[in-house]
Amino acid sequence: MTPPDAPHNRWSDLDRPPLNAAALRRGLLKPGGLWTSLEIVGTTGSTNSDLAARAASGLAEGTVLVAEEQTAGRGRLDRSWTAPPRSGLFFSVYLTPGDVPPERWGWLPLLAGVATATGLAQSAGVDMALKWPNDLLVTIPTGSGTLPGETGTPPGAERKTGGILAERAGDGVVIGIGLNVSLRAAELPAPQAGSLALAGAVSTDRETLLRAVLRSLEEWYGRWREANGDAAESGLQAAYAAGCATLDRTVRAELPGDRSVVGEAVAIDGDGRLVLATGDGLQEPVSAGDIVHLRGAEGGLT
Repeated sequence: MTPPDAPHNRWSDLDRPPLNAAALRRGLLKPGGLWTSLEIVGTTGSTNSDLAARAASGLAEGTVLVAEEQTAGRGRLDRSWTAPPRSGLFFSVYLTPGDVPPERWGWLPLLAGVATATGLAQSAGVDMALKWPNDLLVTIPTGSGTLPGETGTPPGAERKTGGILAERAGDGVVIGIGLNVSLRAAELPAPQAGSLALAGAVSTDRETLLRAVLRSLEEWYGRWREANGDAAESGLQAAYAAGCATLDRTVRAELPGDRSVVGEAVAIDGDGRLVLATGDGLQEPVSAGDIVHLRGAEGGLT
């Protein structure tokens, strides 16, 4: 029996069982495959920080580090990422695409977004959208509960359910992925947050979801490397654009140096940049910055 959705109610270990490292290794570590090792820790500050520190002294490509809980998880722009133990997926992988020109490595966080959305569509039945450059959004249906500070969840509301952080380390890149899986409305850290459970996922089994995401990531990474990092040739550019909720919307780009640009997001270019059509008839590519969705086909502010 599922306990009632109340702030004082805590999930038991039966509701949120630990991940089975041996089962995950059997399903993911294959001869000739990308994933070479998989470790699960109970609690750590940040899986990205841990792998980056190891990479400084040499680390095999395909290393996967998973945490049941992160106490200092990080997103872009030094934002924190926290969630109750065993309520989500918090993991990092180490990739060394040495044969791909470094100027194309900027596609890796976008690739991780496409792979994650693809894997979750297959395993959880959730239609996840990508907010440029690294946020993972779900739509919260009517009747899914109350979010903090709200009297009800607006039907069709987009909520951030995951995020991606890529960092250069050693000879490669550490890619961290965080996903809210079983969080209920009362457990969400912010009104803009969501979870796979609230989005109506057909499965919140974390082992199933992790296997699906890592297999999808292996497939997309293989395509991208075979194309020497060419996002168009590998199909990555088209796949990202097809799943990007930022395109065809009016957005505000908050850029380094306290500069902001408002325009319509019209394309993802060959370098993975978001192209904005501004009011003066010009187009401005944005390579880094915080994006605020102002309005578009779905409306709303995210």
